[in-house]
Amino acid sequence: MRKQLLVLAALAISGTFLTGCANVERKFGRGMSNTLEIVRLGEWRRSMEQTALWQTPDSGYTTGFIRGLNRSLARTGIGVYELVTAPIPPYEPVATDYLSPAPVYPDAYKPGMLEDTLFATDTNLGFSGGDIHPLIPGSRFRIFDTH
Repeated sequence: MRKQLLVLAALAISGTFLTGCANVERKFGRGMSNTLEIVRLGEWRRSMEQTALWQTPDSGYTTGFIRGLNRSLARTGIGVYELVTAPIPPYEPVATDYLSPAPVYPDAYKPGMLEDTLFATDTNLGFSGGDIHPLIPGSRFRIFDTH
């Protein structure tokens, strides 16, 4: 019994070193992003926008809502699946014919980084979130910039 346990542990360790961690990290991160889709609701907003643009504005509120809800729930389910099976191959995204592997947003919204001390590298110098010369076109002082 003890010998079998040692062989099983050796196989597990060698399997871990042979497969590497990058694929597991990528699959786990994709699973986390997809699982949080139910909070982010990007598929829902994009489906409503695209249905209103390509069909009629009225169908964006009805058909687009239901389509977006279905896609959000599907993405959340795929995220849970990828979280649970992160250490197990295959590491490629699943259901790519129905959903894109990357999170989607409406075309009218492009996310950016928040203006925060976590991402600002010049907070120790005494200024952050602003520009050096505000008279240059496109240069303005930004606080909590979300786009």
